[in-house]
Amino acid sequence: MFMLILKIFLGLIGLGIVVLVHELGHFLAARIVGIDVEAFSIGWGKPIFKRKVGMVEYRIGMFPLGGYCKMRGENEFQEAFDNNRNCIEPTPGSFFGVRPWRRIITAFAGPFFNLLFAGIVLSVIWGMGFDVVTMENRIVLASELNPAEYYPADDAGLKSGDRIIEINGASITTYSDIQESIAIHPEQDLRLLIERDGAAQELIVTPSLDKETGAGKIGVYYWAEPIINETDKGGAAERAGLLAGDRLLKVNGKSIEYSVALIPILQEKPEILSVEFERGTETLQTDLTPLYTDTGADIGLSFQSLQYRTPRLPPFAALVKGGQEMWKTLTVSVKSLGLLFRGIDLTKAVSGPVRITYMLGDAAAAGFTESIGDGVRNMASFLCLISIALCVMNLLPLPILDGGLILLFLVEIVKGGPIHPKTIAVFQTVGVVLICGLMLFAVFGDVLYLIRG
Repeated sequence: MFMLILKIFLGLIGLGIVVLVHELGHFLAARIVGIDVEAFSIGWGKPIFKRKVGMVEYRIGMFPLGGYCKMRGENEFQEAFDNNRNCIEPTPGSFFGVRPWRRIITAFAGPFFNLLFAGIVLSVIWGMGFDVVTMENRIVLASELNPAEYYPADDAGLKSGDRIIEINGASITTYSDIQESIAIHPEQDLRLLIERDGAAQELIVTPSLDKETGAGKIGVYYWAEPIINETDKGGAAERAGLLAGDRLLKVNGKSIEYSVALIPILQEKPEILSVEFERGTETLQTDLTPLYTDTGADIGLSFQSLQYRTPRLPPFAALVKGGQEMWKTLTVSVKSLGLLFRGIDLTKAVSGPVRITYMLGDAAAAGFTESIGDGVRNMASFLCLISIALCVMNLLPLPILDGGLILLFLVEIVKGGPIHPKTIAVFQTVGVVLICGLMLFAVFGDVLYLIRG
């Protein structure tokens, strides 16, 4: 229960930071272009603290999550519509009292600050360096573990033990590189350069679209030697007498050439695992009792992986790298929008506020169990992802979003005159209905996500 509360708390704090950065962008831009800001609040609800400095009232809300920027005259279009006026009668310093291009800058500043925030945070992370845990670029065919299925990797002619060294000309050094390249190219031909038996050869693979996640997949696992890295204190492996460095040879009579060969064995949920293993020059045998939970089997051990720490980059190099990572994430986010219309399961692929809060808190809590530094880095990395996603979503030309406002003001510039208040009111009302519908759908998906565990 404590961990669940911690995850929710950390998730809410993280989301609050991203929203606050967004509103800060609107606030600063409004001040620069001459729009009066009546209030800027950290948090929502009844103010527990407020102080007026100049024309702006700064507040701290009862619920310190996110915030808002209240600009003068934001709803002048609604007043004009309610009073049956044909045009907005703006007052000096109000939102509709400045030229359309100034309003466009103000609307764009929120998403831009989310992008800027992500770039800065990623630069700091690369400047500090961080630990990476992954696997080598050697693969195992999923069809070997599940012979009833056939995957794109089989069509392409890949074999277990192949080492993927290039995808579309980009160098591949780890399994994480493989995952990233495949995930963002569903249903697109990819040119693979592989190494097999010391010789290089080219293959073409076309990832299928995973309807649950919207990602591409080809049907491969990582190849990891079945050598124990460590055992959990008091766990099943330790009780069975297994030690770090032991190499599994057979489990329940089946050869274990690579670690994922355990998957089909554990899926049968045997009560006892008869383990034959190698320790030094000896071949030994023991019995292990797995623990089965809702999330799978727990045998109390982990296998060896690739672990390294990235170098601490100097300031300029860190800024360049952070900018590159930000841009890469931005382009992937934009591409992902197109997948929403290709038959994927939206209840699983689209995350709402509940799921995002939980996943953000989960990532942070997982890191904090290792160290404070890992927790902060995990949370910061996830915040960057959410911040970039918020930027992309807000720039969609939909009513009530920043992108919708920008579209309205561009029409006003092209038209050469103000838009009728009724048009703006209808446009915004449609937006409220649409966004509320999307929010309800996302929350429904979140509830299903939590029910599925």
